[in-house]
Amino acid sequence: MGCCTGRCTLIFLCTLQLLAALERQVFDFLGYQWAPILANFLHIIIVILGLFGTIQYRPRYIVVYAIWTAIWVTWNIFIICFYLEVGGLSKDSELLTFNISRHQSWWSENGPGCVRKEASMSGIKGLDSHSYISVIGCALEYRYIEVMHSSFQILIALVGFVYACYVVSVFTEEEDSFDFIGGFDPFPLYHVNEKPTNLLFKQTYL
Repeated sequence: MGCCTGRCTLIFLCTLQLLAALERQVFDFLGYQWAPILANFLHIIIVILGLFGTIQYRPRYIVVYAIWTAIWVTWNIFIICFYLEVGGLSKDSELLTFNISRHQSWWSENGPGCVRKEASMSGIKGLDSHSYISVIGCALEYRYIEVMHSSFQILIALVGFVYACYVVSVFTEEEDSFDFIGGFDPFPLYHVNEKPTNLLFKQTYL
């Protein structure tokens, strides 16, 4: 196939997904978001598998990738609902950290324009010399940054799913047409060995 085909487009989409997932993984590590870290890890592995299947013409790998994109869309819809507090979910809960820690998204303290206010707590034993008080001046609330991340992931995944289905159908048609052309030669070995046999017969006759 040429470069302007669904295969090359799918390669581009997988590469874009891989870069976006790596970027998201870095910020989830910084925020100790263990559930998203595991999900991102699986996503990176399967996107690499889909990329390999697209480059090497392996439709089974692309099918696995297409199935995963549907799961990935569902996961990101859950993340959006979590941060927008839809369906009884709360962005302040410890669900994404498996109740191991009270950490929130890295963007909650390091978003655009955010300024951390700290005060000295030296009079209280057992605490550090500084204690976090509040974050002010954020140009955009952190939950909307997380929602934008998930929305972008959903958009790429949906387009990737469409192109994955298209590429699998093209690969399958090419395999079927190849088998179809090869299947009309009922005696391939007979035709190959026909001339040597006739030559031997003529030599014996002479």
